[in-house]
Amino acid sequence: MIRKTMGAAALALAALLPAQQASAQANPRNTLQILRALDSDNYDPPRSTARAASEVLYMMSDTLVSLDFDMATIRPGLAERWSVSEDGKTYTFHLRRDVTFCDGKPFTARDVVYTINRWLDPATRSPVRWRAGPVREVRAVDDHTVEYELTAPYGELLYQLTLSFASIVDQATVERLGQNFGVQGFNGTGPYCWVSWTPRQDMVLQRHPRYNWGPPIYQNTAPQVDRIVWRLIPESQTRLAALQTGQGDITQYIPHIAVQQLRRMPNIRMSTPESYFWDYFIGFKVDKPVVSDPVIRRAINLGVNRPALVQATFFGAATPMRGYLNPNVSGFDATAAGLVPQFNADEARRVLDAGGWAMGPDGVRVKDGQRATFVVYGSQGEANRQMLESMQADLRRIGIDMRIQLWDGTVVWGRLATQEFDAFIMSYPYVTASDAFSLYFASANRPTPNRMNWVDATTDEALVQSRQAVDPQVRANAIAQAQRIIAENNVWLPLAHEQLWVASAQRVEGVRAHGIYGAALYKGLDIRLTR
Repeated sequence: MIRKTMGAAALALAALLPAQQASAQANPRNTLQILRALDSDNYDPPRSTARAASEVLYMMSDTLVSLDFDMATIRPGLAERWSVSEDGKTYTFHLRRDVTFCDGKPFTARDVVYTINRWLDPATRSPVRWRAGPVREVRAVDDHTVEYELTAPYGELLYQLTLSFASIVDQATVERLGQNFGVQGFNGTGPYCWVSWTPRQDMVLQRHPRYNWGPPIYQNTAPQVDRIVWRLIPESQTRLAALQTGQGDITQYIPHIAVQQLRRMPNIRMSTPESYFWDYFIGFKVDKPVVSDPVIRRAINLGVNRPALVQATFFGAATPMRGYLNPNVSGFDATAAGLVPQFNADEARRVLDAGGWAMGPDGVRVKDGQRATFVVYGSQGEANRQMLESMQADLRRIGIDMRIQLWDGTVVWGRLATQEFDAFIMSYPYVTASDAFSLYFASANRPTPNRMNWVDATTDEALVQSRQAVDPQVRANAIAQAQRIIAENNVWLPLAHEQLWVASAQRVEGVRAHGIYGAALYKGLDIRLTR
């Protein structure tokens, strides 16, 4: 019923186009209207992990280094070049000399030192301070040279410094606004400058007039658009109608069911990145009854028809996961991916039988008086609900009872920090294999984000090596080992690699989807408007 209703709505939307296009109010000249589904709580780089914050921060600020469209190659940013000491503990960044903040103040090494120290300061309460690495000291050698010294090697550092959390900020503006920095104002070195923010309505940016130092992944080093308005339209059909009737220019927030239809529309341009790392998975609390049994976790992996589940949920806008990571990510191990069980319901039943889980009279298996039932938590949303309901039906066929509890976004993170549940569903972005696994599987990260309560000394040792080894091959071998351990133990049920699509109106040219931390437009320096 849900699928039929959404399909009918999408077709009706397409039919509206000819009638509404003539009456639509034209967008202002050289003002790009970006439509999105969600707003952020703030726009202070180290204080928000929301994708909605990152996608705007990349336009208002710069990082020391940038990430190419392949999501693997590090390129210059505010640092035009850098070097790493032989022991892997000291990074020396040589900064550009032509950079200014939006208020005209010259950018110097002191701004880098202030930004990183503020990120690390416990008073900032950054939920991602660990991404900065084990910092001993960040110091300005001179106005255009920064030494970033670590207590131990950290092979992830350059990747982490491409993320919006590492955006360089202006000390004077932070001190003037205090806790309202990123709420009432912002001062960065990015291609666009803060004009205004009306929460849950819109964010307005103006072209930085002096900006000409964009990363080399773009054809243009300066912005091509005078003004950007980020408009919040929570309802998906209203958002698509605005795009198709000329009341908006671009969006990455497209209902999965509408992607293929939009690709066929002559008045809409669609772009998707070559690599995009945003995955859905089910995690099991390995110390809870029922799901603590490796037999149950293996049977669940065998019993869920991922290809059918993903198609029914994403309509071709996602691919089923065969391993724990996207094959294009740096550090991916194909051997580990091969250890993840693929759909085979008959094999799932054999595994359960051999493991002592006998079928009960109500169709739910029992072992030693314990019924094969567990509770999964997650956030409300059509994709989560659709996947869980499909999974629930698959598991019932092999004798496992899964109960679903979805929570509103205002309370779900609090619920997921408890020990109430047996499993959870989540989606997440990452930049490398080590980034993903160090976050979720290190024992020190219990109870969150290691919500599985996975504790294994060999895994921990491999994760430390994957970050700290100076030899790249040693790092690669270590993260491969961690992936194999996790796959062999079926700590997750990998579900879907989501695809990112960006839809833009006819007057918009130069759109190339990026996808870093889910931000499709990144800096958008090649985007231009024809009218």
